[in-house]
Amino acid sequence: MPSLPPDLLDGIRDAAPLHLGIAPFGLVAGVAAIEQGLSIFHAIGFSTVVFAGASQLAMIELLGADAPLAIVIGTAVVVNLRMMMYSASIAPYFRGFAARSKTVASYLLTDQAYALSLARYGRDGETDRFAYYFGVAASLWFVWQLSTIAGAFLGAGLPPEWGFEFAAPLVFLALLVPALKDRASAASGLVGGLVAVAVVAAGVPFHLDIMVAAIVGVGAGLAVESLGGDA
Repeated sequence: MPSLPPDLLDGIRDAAPLHLGIAPFGLVAGVAAIEQGLSIFHAIGFSTVVFAGASQLAMIELLGADAPLAIVIGTAVVVNLRMMMYSASIAPYFRGFAARSKTVASYLLTDQAYALSLARYGRDGETDRFAYYFGVAASLWFVWQLSTIAGAFLGAGLPPEWGFEFAAPLVFLALLVPALKDRASAASGLVGGLVAVAVVAAGVPFHLDIMVAAIVGVGAGLAVESLGGDA
């Protein structure tokens, strides 16, 4: 039986500490999908096709609120715009990959896979880049899917009166607080939060609060950063 490439095993090993962090997140995503009216089949399919933590939760919230499909998709695109920057940054390392490998890599791209892979490529020029990337990204995908599946079945078995509607907002808060590392990110989070509340309070139709808040929040963060706000 052929052994697995060492770099692939390194990728799995390096990603292992992150598995403990994303498992509860995936569990909540599965529960939230059921709480918002998706069936177990749709919840699992949704997680497999979308595979994007924060935007996945945002889409679930919007679908549960019967937001127009264009708003749901637009919100996911806005939340995931950073993936375009990640792709542009990591693309030079993937230039020699076959088209099929690039397709797989693009589907599996996450914040964690990008960060770990770029750090590895920078310090070890002999790394089998695809093997390492696949070890990190595929192991994260596997844990995420298992977690959301478990969450979907758990959510389906919970009594409605337990009221787990708060689960998704709590996860967003848990993700937000550690990300506020400098003035630019703090400005982005604060402005985005205030704008989201203002949009809801103003009664703007079509559930545009997440999309508008994301756009304005990112703009505020970029403005502060351009003014030297990270000092």
